[in-house]
Amino acid sequence: MPATTTDLPELDRPEILRYARHLLLPDVALEGQRKLKGARILVVGAGGLGSPVALYLAAAGVGTLGLVDFDRVDVTNLQRQILHGTRDVGRPKLDSARDRIADVNPHVRVEAHEVRLTSANAMEIIRDYDVVVDGTDNFATRYLVNDACVLLGKPNVYGSIFRFEGQASVFGGAEGTPCYRCLFPSPPDPGQVPNCAEGGVLGVLPGIVGTIQATEALKLVLGIGETLAGRLLLVDALGMRFRTVQLDRDPECPVCGTRTITTLIDYDEFCGIPGGEAPRDARRVAEITPRELAERLREGHAVQLVDVRQPEEWAIAHIEGARLVPLAELTGALTTLDATREVIVMCRSGVRSADAARQLQALGFRDVKNLAGGILRWSTDVDPSVPRY
Repeated sequence: MPATTTDLPELDRPEILRYARHLLLPDVALEGQRKLKGARILVVGAGGLGSPVALYLAAAGVGTLGLVDFDRVDVTNLQRQILHGTRDVGRPKLDSARDRIADVNPHVRVEAHEVRLTSANAMEIIRDYDVVVDGTDNFATRYLVNDACVLLGKPNVYGSIFRFEGQASVFGGAEGTPCYRCLFPSPPDPGQVPNCAEGGVLGVLPGIVGTIQATEALKLVLGIGETLAGRLLLVDALGMRFRTVQLDRDPECPVCGTRTITTLIDYDEFCGIPGGEAPRDARRVAEITPRELAERLREGHAVQLVDVRQPEEWAIAHIEGARLVPLAELTGALTTLDATREVIVMCRSGVRSADAARQLQALGFRDVKNLAGGILRWSTDVDPSVPRY
């Protein structure tokens, strides 16, 4: 961020008019708006959280917005990702985001990074920005963003969402403040925590959490108020309750404490299965493709087809002949399954059913297969009349 007033860019007359309501705030005023114009903020992810963050930062007059994303707009994004519209389906998200931001505020410069953030490029990308806003939805990138920000001394505005609940905080950027690893020293086991595609999310929730993230980013640039550094904000949208939890820096944290981590690591490996023999829960299970399953059903094979999705998903679409046994209820239904016969488990995309297959194998079921790609691939490869969701 600019160090002195003389380093700050001036506002032209159209900008003074545009930001008039900011200029009337004593804590912002002309100098604060010039700080915003001179600021460089990186938003990692142009999805659910990144959408409100980018829109509000652009509207507020942040001079340079960096966006990191390599995905394309899908129709299922539109329920919550307000950077994008129906006409953008199929377009790169960064193209859609650039157009939308230009319409919101043509004075904002967008720097697009259409790449997957990795250990190889994160430091190079992040080092040129004043504040980083983490709008990602996976643990590997969260740890990557955290570690890069700590190593570079950049504040990391964190947010996460799931179903009806969200979290937000500010990590790093100041000596003595905790980082993401202080809160979560290690990631959960793969598949233990479903993402929004598997578990769902209330469409307005990322708007709530993302707007909080944007607020924290603006306060950091302006140097005003009290940020969420050292606190974790918990959002319960269903009960409409907000509460904060005090966070302390972990002196044994390998990144911000002992500082034994001095370079970025392999975060896919860190969040997956490290070297050596994989535990049972991580071993691959046999798969069957939808076409192969359809052929077996046509031939009259007596397979036990078990659908481990939730009842609300079953109501959207299901395969005739399948039996609904939600994953959480699987162990209670074991006595109704024949361990001597072939069992094929399925879910939406194949993630939860792979977990179910491993559970059944561990309990003595010898012939268990996972439906590759789940009901989504069944819709694509076998029966297009089955709705995708």
